Amino acid sequence: MKFFFWLRTNAEHYLLEAAQVDMAKKYRGGSGPLQPKSASAFFWRRVFVPVYRLVPWSVRGRIMRAMPGSHRRSWERREPK
Repeated sequence: MKFFFWLRTNAEHYLLEAAQVDMAKKYRGGSGPLQPKSASAFFWRRVFVPVYRLVPWSVRGRIMRAMPGSHRRSWERREPK
């Protein structure tokens, strides 16, 4: 379970960072927040984020549902009153 927590935490961090960079380029003409350089960060920014963005949502959804964690929680359907 710790692996999946680590994976989800890193994925969220680098996807959020990529979105911030995109927004900064679009609205401010800049590069966004400063990004530390490391081998790990290079993988997440240059490999994971672009591949994640190319994968269709249907495939991403199946992968997320297969992983243990709070994102697998199902919500009760309520009938309208």
